[in-house]
Amino acid sequence: MKNRIKIAVAVLLLASACQQPGQESGSTNKFSDATLRKIYTLQDERKTQELLTFLQRPEAMYRREAALAFGSVQDSTALQPLAALLQDADQEVKKAAAYALGQIGSSTAETPLIAAYGAEKDPTTRAEFLEAWGKVATQKGLDMMAMISTSQPQLQTGQAWGLYRAGQRKLAYGSAIKKASELLRSNQESARLGIAHFLGRTPKLDPSSIKSEVFTVVQKDPSAEVRMAAALALGKMTDTVGLAPVVASLLKNDVDYRVRVNAVRPLYALSYGSAQQAAFNALTDKHPHVALSAADYLVAKAPATESPKLLEHANKQQDWRVRATLYGAALASANDKSAISAQIKQLFAASQNPYEQAALLTALSKDPTQFAFIQEQTFNRKHNAISTAGIEALASIRGQKNFNQANAKAFDQMFQQAVASGDVALVGVAAGAIRNPELNMKNTYADRSFLTQARDKLVLPRDIETYLELQKTLDYLEGKTSAPTPPTPYGNPINWATVNKLKKGQRALLKTSKGDITFELLVEDAPGSVANFVQLTEKGFFNGKNFHRVVPNFVAQGGDPRGDGWGSSEDGIRSEFANLHYLEGYVGMASAGKDTESCQWFITHSPTPHLDGRYTIFARVVKGMDVVHQLNIGDTIEKVTLVR
Repeated sequence: MKNRIKIAVAVLLLASACQQPGQESGSTNKFSDATLRKIYTLQDERKTQELLTFLQRPEAMYRREAALAFGSVQDSTALQPLAALLQDADQEVKKAAAYALGQIGSSTAETPLIAAYGAEKDPTTRAEFLEAWGKVATQKGLDMMAMISTSQPQLQTGQAWGLYRAGQRKLAYGSAIKKASELLRSNQESARLGIAHFLGRTPKLDPSSIKSEVFTVVQKDPSAEVRMAAALALGKMTDTVGLAPVVASLLKNDVDYRVRVNAVRPLYALSYGSAQQAAFNALTDKHPHVALSAADYLVAKAPATESPKLLEHANKQQDWRVRATLYGAALASANDKSAISAQIKQLFAASQNPYEQAALLTALSKDPTQFAFIQEQTFNRKHNAISTAGIEALASIRGQKNFNQANAKAFDQMFQQAVASGDVALVGVAAGAIRNPELNMKNTYADRSFLTQARDKLVLPRDIETYLELQKTLDYLEGKTSAPTPPTPYGNPINWATVNKLKKGQRALLKTSKGDITFELLVEDAPGSVANFVQLTEKGFFNGKNFHRVVPNFVAQGGDPRGDGWGSSEDGIRSEFANLHYLEGYVGMASAGKDTESCQWFITHSPTPHLDGRYTIFARVVKGMDVVHQLNIGDTIEKVTLVR
């Protein structure tokens, strides 16, 4: 497990001597070695049998790199050879083998990992074994891990993150919750962070039994990252006694806006009466992401009596996203929707910002009688963001419980028109609506040829996301509910000429409408992704594009030529899962699944461990995180250049 590093401040989490990639700026990258290029090419081509031979090489470096390659290939054929490497003489090879076994995710790897953990003496390697063990844990293995008692800081960190990884395995977590109470008091920030994410992100886990410990951490922990992770756990408690004042205090007093964003989540667990004041107070937060999160809460929870108050707050808002969301909340809760709908349409007509117009269409979807207006804007195609928001709004209306079935035929025709349009977003969203079992549309279309015709017109790999949506819909309509995902076409190998001209620690400068952001490109960990980014940069591909997706305390995403999240470049690339972790300011490739990456990328606002090993990390922000935290949808990437 490589060091988890905060931007601008090196924090040693595992006491490892292993250096973070890209620290020695200006030195030649490792791919001057032809054997390493061969290993990464085989990884890119997913050639398991040829890669296996490198696990037997006498050079530890090649064994390590080949083991790491299986973290991306993820072929169960490699399980036994990788398990053998857990006994390797080289510590880094052992760690790489453990990481790859965890990435493959087979529970058959649990036994050799437990045995290796017991035999190992090096604490940093044992910590790596613990995290990998969590990724493949059975119930018995989880309970065994929870029984480990240690004062060693590296092992506390490994245990915490092992339990977090096991939290995604759908097991029973009673024993782990007891251990969580102990680890929340660890002197190691990394251990507290891992266990806080375990409590906050494990599905269906109720941390009520250690409520007092979580309350203490969320209010007093010196690390904002630990506090924000623990705040997520508050929202999962079924015992809500005392929760409301804690959440209100966080929303009012925590100095880090990201903690305040996460503190909105627990409001959903409270009665509206005990949460409403805190939510309305949050609408005036100095950071718009907090206000936006509160507005989203009010969309979901505000009763009809609050509509006038919501409208009043909407009219006072300066941030267009918050304003549009509050209009949606006012509309959703209003008994008489006509006046508010008319006001939203007036704002739509007056706005020159297509992203604001898109948000207003989303708000207008709270009034199902407005579907004709939304339909008109959807198919007018003035901007992709508007059209995409429009079809999503129509799908939302069709899925509402009070949908007027007299309009069902009109919606059937709209979805067919969207599929026939050839627009990848309209096709993809409409296809998803058609296969939504709650809409009961399985027998709606006697002639399904419009779906196959739309699929056959797509260009792969460019349109892979829409292709997958259409294929899933066709499989559903044909009763193939468990049909396998079609493989992604591959035809864009790593450009080694581009890789070899890059120095280790190569930087890229993004000039945005909010300020400058500097990336360090992690060429030694993701050569294909970095080469793809560099090639697109040199063509000016990113210049003038928008940040089309900004999710509070999650990511800011850009690089889409369409500007709506459905765009791509002509060539797809492969996923490259290095043993890295998503911390604040890490840059990952967006995808629609493994090996579907293209040109879209995102920057994280804070640690997001649920993305680890699932989305390629190819860069990290080394300057300009203050700018990242200010980004909003529609902000412009004015120019991207390599720093020579």
